[in-house]
Amino acid sequence: MTNEHHPFEALEERLQARKTEYDAMSVPDAAASRAVRAGIEQASRKRKSRLRWLTSSISAAAIILLFTGCIRVSPAFASFVEQLPGMEGVVSLIRQDKGLMMAIDQSLLQKVGITDEHDGGSVTVEGIITDESRMVIFYKIKNMKDTEKFDYDIDLLDENGKHLPVAFSYSSPKPVSESESPTYEDIIDVSFNESLPPDQLTVVFKNRLEKTNNTWKITFPVDHTLTKNMKKVIPVNQTITLDGQRFTVEQATLYPTRLVLDIQYDANNSKKIFGIRDLQLVDEQGRAWRTDGASIGGYGTSVFFESMYFSIPKKLTLQASGLSALDKDKLMIKVDPSSNKIEGGPQELTLLDYKTKGKDTIMHFSAADAENATSGLSFTNIKDSTGKDFDMKESGWSPSGEHGTAEAWVTISNGTAAKGKLSMEIYSYPVQSRSPFSLEIPVNK
Repeated sequence: MTNEHHPFEALEERLQARKTEYDAMSVPDAAASRAVRAGIEQASRKRKSRLRWLTSSISAAAIILLFTGCIRVSPAFASFVEQLPGMEGVVSLIRQDKGLMMAIDQSLLQKVGITDEHDGGSVTVEGIITDESRMVIFYKIKNMKDTEKFDYDIDLLDENGKHLPVAFSYSSPKPVSESESPTYEDIIDVSFNESLPPDQLTVVFKNRLEKTNNTWKITFPVDHTLTKNMKKVIPVNQTITLDGQRFTVEQATLYPTRLVLDIQYDANNSKKIFGIRDLQLVDEQGRAWRTDGASIGGYGTSVFFESMYFSIPKKLTLQASGLSALDKDKLMIKVDPSSNKIEGGPQELTLLDYKTKGKDTIMHFSAADAENATSGLSFTNIKDSTGKDFDMKESGWSPSGEHGTAEAWVTISNGTAAKGKLSMEIYSYPVQSRSPFSLEIPVNK
């Protein structure tokens, strides 16, 4: 006896089994407070190295716990999984993103299926979803060393072998097989903030612990025709004042993979705005279209939301609970390694430890009054007493606990070569103010 719905039911069972595995995982406080790993390469920022954060597979599991409460499968979704066999776990991750799921339903997946295999290990790029603003790369790795720790660097190269001027993020991949051939899978999330997707892309995996410089490279073409001319710009041009700080919501740009909301901060503000807290877009049915990140510029930000491109609401309201901002005269600090003290900056910021690891310097900070903060501590424009520039290699932070104190860790590349005090400009800071507001986005114009 046959049943046309049986494949969907079988897939639901596999996805539910995956969710059950994550439900059974314990998430200790230490693991939950680990920093997020992301590979970032911003061409607009004059940095010599990329900034990376660390996320554990347990953190990814926590995300799945939040968003896989109800698993239902559409025919288009089932077809998508059939094109990426064995990747139900990764698919369960993107099910949190309504926009990506609708893009899948519109057959925007580009199947790749190319593998680089050597020295017993392999990397396969299974497929991509892309438009002018974003690309999601689905990949799978087998028999690679140190996969649990994910001691690998990922690079993205264009058709000329040059690094793409993009921001991209990835987490520790999730195990899908613990047999003699262990298999892991995940996604790479790419933002084309200042450039367009290349005609050809190379994804590079490199084991950072291997002295042999062992690398895996997968090169494939990118089809731009699937989403050509699909960008929609919605003018807004409304100015809001919160806590004496002005900012203008300029426009919303709809892409198949996400919505980008451009916000410009007034240059005459007394504070530097790091971000707007608890931003969400709510439609006429009360559905919240969540944000999954932002690109911060000198006087503004572009906030990324789930896309409603294939289901444009009749009404859309921007809501937020307040600002994350700091007085501009408190942005610069000087760190004295001889005394473990900070000169300048907010009074709530304390240097807990200053140590070296190889040629790098690691600083451990605490920030009081960071209750429910959603952003961490990071720095830019790092110089020693001679004016020599240094790069922030890594950054991580732990959200506030019972007493509202957040902790942060910053690694300065080659920091042992610094002379005297290090001057640093605060780029982001875990501070919040509660000033809720709402603004209607004119989607019907």
